[in-house]
Amino acid sequence: MWDIIAPLFKEIHEDLTDELKYLKLKHEIKDCRELIERLAARAKLDPLSEEFSQHLDKNDKLSHLREEFSIPKSSEVTLNGVVSLNPNEPSMYFCGNSLGLMPKRARILVNQELDVWAKSGVNGHFTHPHNRPWVSIDDTVVEKMADVVGAKPIEIAIMNTLTSNLHLIMASFYTPKKHRNKILIEAKAFPSDQYAVESQIKFHGYDPATTLITVNPPPGEYIINLNDILNIIEKEGSSIALVLFSGIHYYSGQFFKLKKIAAAAKKKGCIVGFDLSHAVGNVVLKLHKWNVDFAVWCSYKYLNSGPGGIAGIFIHEKHAHDFNRPRFAGWWGSDRRSRFQMDKPFNPIPGAGGFQVSNPSVLDTVSLLASLDVFAQTSMVQLRAKSILLTGYLEYLLDKQLNGLGYKNITPRDPHQRGCQISLVIDENKLEKVINGLNSYGAVVDERTPDCIRIAPNPMYNSFSDVFRFVKALKIIMGNLGFKFEAKK
Repeated sequence: MWDIIAPLFKEIHEDLTDELKYLKLKHEIKDCRELIERLAARAKLDPLSEEFSQHLDKNDKLSHLREEFSIPKSSEVTLNGVVSLNPNEPSMYFCGNSLGLMPKRARILVNQELDVWAKSGVNGHFTHPHNRPWVSIDDTVVEKMADVVGAKPIEIAIMNTLTSNLHLIMASFYTPKKHRNKILIEAKAFPSDQYAVESQIKFHGYDPATTLITVNPPPGEYIINLNDILNIIEKEGSSIALVLFSGIHYYSGQFFKLKKIAAAAKKKGCIVGFDLSHAVGNVVLKLHKWNVDFAVWCSYKYLNSGPGGIAGIFIHEKHAHDFNRPRFAGWWGSDRRSRFQMDKPFNPIPGAGGFQVSNPSVLDTVSLLASLDVFAQTSMVQLRAKSILLTGYLEYLLDKQLNGLGYKNITPRDPHQRGCQISLVIDENKLEKVINGLNSYGAVVDERTPDCIRIAPNPMYNSFSDVFRFVKALKIIMGNLGFKFEAKK
């Protein structure tokens, strides 16, 4: 999106690196409303018009990535007897924060592995016609995954699933002592985090009521104040063993200031871990640079690896040779040179690879590879630039066309404090009607009972026209529920 955004700002030149452009973008864009209106004025178009959405799509240099994905038709996503109004139109799929769409290449790669299995049997572990021997299948994704999260390859392992990894890594890094036995976590954390934290506390024999600290938003609000987080760390840091935060809050869409949280916690001597399930593949991450101790994530949301896809971990390089740290050892984490010599002791691989337990699923790994191959066509900085504009456009149309009637936007207004997600709280008595109405138009969003819908325009495969069609449909649905709108100028 640099080509369409750059003319609005000074000093964004083509010869600048993506990183410098992004820093300039973060400095310049504070209000997406102003950005949208400036773009529309430059194009001499009404920002509320369909023509403007088409203009944005035409100037989107990442629009070709959409062709890498299978986009369901509207008739293919209707549920519960809902009748599709436009059955042959592409669906408006805004549910990548639950399950990303399928990369077309995934079918090709999985079928290739099935053919190798059929024709080669066990020999596929070492001899592979596509140069992906199963014995080292995770090598195909580690480096690409490292690029996505801002890490070194030695700091990445692709293994297991999110919650099992969270347990495994916490068992190594949550090592409470008498005077440092607390865990700091955000309020209303995702259940996988909450359950894992509580079970780890019980496992170590401490009373959960005295060892779990939660940071809450102000009463009646959904967004947690950064200063509240930092103040707790400053006050309680000497007794906190682990600071465990989400990258992006699954419910509100808030993007936490991970760099500042990590720096404050490390200053107090705390271990820092992040659950990046809603952040990986969504926002720019610099895990190595931020000095994070560990991170875990799933890959079926913004990484588009398929339902139940294989997960990933990050272990900072500074822990690469800390072989005395407790761990649940498994044979796949042992030195490759002696792994198959069953009489040898466990010699962990340096880095994150040494925390592997079992051999990874080949089919799951190549499904992830299919998506990471698409990521490799661009960069997280480029995707983030489009995401800011795409989500900002959604917010703008909602404000102007629906005037805030019938819903409350609980996602931060600052585009740099959210990912590609807008969460709307709706009267719980109307939620089902809204969901079914959107479904009839071919829109797929995530429903969080009793009263929330999460809309996630993904810069990889969603278009500005998708956003325009969505808001148009939502306005009709809300109008049918009795709300009367006049477009704001």
